[in-house]
Amino acid sequence: MTDYGIDLSHWNRVTDFNAVRGNGISYASVKLTEGVDFIDNASVSHTNGAKGAGLRVGGYHFARDLTINGQVDHFAGQLRARGLLGSGALAPMLDMEHADLRDNANPFVAAFIARLRAVTGVRKVLVYANLDWWTRVLRPDEWADADVHLWIARYNGLPGKPDWSHPRLALHQHTDSGVVPGIPGKVDRNATVGGFTLDHLTLDGTPAPAPPPLPNPAPQPQTYTVRAGDTLSGIAQRHGTTWRELARINGISNPDRIFPGQVLTLTGPSAGRFHTVRTGDTLSGIAQQYGTTWRDLARINAIHDPDRIFPGQVIRLP
Repeated sequence: MTDYGIDLSHWNRVTDFNAVRGNGISYASVKLTEGVDFIDNASVSHTNGAKGAGLRVGGYHFARDLTINGQVDHFAGQLRARGLLGSGALAPMLDMEHADLRDNANPFVAAFIARLRAVTGVRKVLVYANLDWWTRVLRPDEWADADVHLWIARYNGLPGKPDWSHPRLALHQHTDSGVVPGIPGKVDRNATVGGFTLDHLTLDGTPAPAPPPLPNPAPQPQTYTVRAGDTLSGIAQRHGTTWRELARINGISNPDRIFPGQVLTLTGPSAGRFHTVRTGDTLSGIAQQYGTTWRDLARINAIHDPDRIFPGQVIRLP
């Protein structure tokens, strides 16, 4: 059975949550926070109104930059304040769509989830993004375990049928112009996908202990499919390597000749060593540990600000 829901921010005015529920809506994800200091000014009324009508309510955070601790702690504080970490709440959601996150999205998501679990004791997490991010940016197989559920925005008007699949895909935002009684104007409407139901996405009130520290293995080989307009140097910069390394790994004799549809291997056993950033690490400290310089690490990892690295980020070593 498909379960239908909505997500709300200050852009949505709700006049009658009972009418909303009467339209077959059973859950709502409410925007709580953005970045490290923004609190949505409608989050209190939305949360209280939805709870009062018997909806299952969760909170979501719009990620603004690569700051981990500040954003997670800000979000967790509002989840607690709104009573959204207990049994029956919709799992908290991380909204991934800001352009500043695109180049380091996957280590950011992994680190965000790990800290959110450590801070709140809650394991279930939803990760939201649009089709472009799911197909071109995010790699959920690297960080989506059995307690992470994916949420896709694809406005095709076919609830629960986004025409993109993943074993952890549980929610489909199928329109941003939905009509729901009790909400003047348009609203995002969502539907569960496949065998997932609302019960799968609801907290059970049994917080898990903080997970143990993650091991520090080298990433498994990854690939990239060349698109029209791509250059080898541009691909290398986006993935924290050099065009020479990509040419070597892929046996490319002429770096100016790549073509759309060509599949490039980005990393491999011979492509170097890696370090996963831990709390307290600095780029200069990592460089000293491995006998290199922070400038070299910044260059090969396309790090524009050497003072901004974060736990969970994977640093490629020379």
